[in-house]
Amino acid sequence: MPENLARFLLKRRWIIKPGLESTDPFAASARYSEELSAQGVSLAGKRVLVFGYGGRFAVGADLLQRGAAHVILCDHFVLLDDERNRELLSEYRKYLKEENAEVRPRGEYITLLHGDIREASLQKQIAQADIVLSTSVFEHLDDVPGVAQALAALTAPKGVHLHFVDLRDHFFKYPFEMLKYSEKIWKNFLNPTSNLNRYRLQDYRRVFEANFENAEFAVIERLPDEFAKAKAAIRAEFKTGDDDEDATTLISVRASLPKLLEK
Repeated sequence: MPENLARFLLKRRWIIKPGLESTDPFAASARYSEELSAQGVSLAGKRVLVFGYGGRFAVGADLLQRGAAHVILCDHFVLLDDERNRELLSEYRKYLKEENAEVRPRGEYITLLHGDIREASLQKQIAQADIVLSTSVFEHLDDVPGVAQALAALTAPKGVHLHFVDLRDHFFKYPFEMLKYSEKIWKNFLNPTSNLNRYRLQDYRRVFEANFENAEFAVIERLPDEFAKAKAAIRAEFKTGDDDEDATTLISVRASLPKLLEK
């Protein structure tokens, strides 16, 4: 369907299901805080970049409440959810304000960054971040290496990344269905408006290891039974020969020490 229609449906929660930062942003910020704490990383006094925030200020405001000094909310599209952002005013007025009958962030606490993160002009608008976060964003990118490199360039030398990535076909009843088709068939007929790049664990491993000195991958979920049923029809390029790895459906990526790569 047309991009504008898809985003209209997404904003209203009709037919298309949004990600965690839209459906339960406070659960998302709590998970970020808990995972970072488990790695010995504190939010206190840090500049945090949330990649793909979905138009709601809740994650950013809650991360500030948890101790972050400044939050950069980054999204390719401008699709502000004023109705739900307005609900935040009573509790997060320190970070938000009403301006021309709309809710906007206070610039001393929150920076909105809209556009292609790979563009040099966009990157120059912000200082480097100490922490970069995302949930269910990377699987939708059409240029994972380029975006990962751009985010690495926006990361402070001692900064860290934490990303949650969903490797399933987003017609979730059949989590490996998208792996059965050629690139031509997928791109021309079956790929959803939200774009699924069909990257697997080994692909993310290659990309993040190219851009960071340290990159760790944790498997959150495997679906071995579903994989076994679909295995015979899955194309060879999506299989490594290790069924445990190939059955992986949800991962987290922890990366640090960004490499300085020439574009």
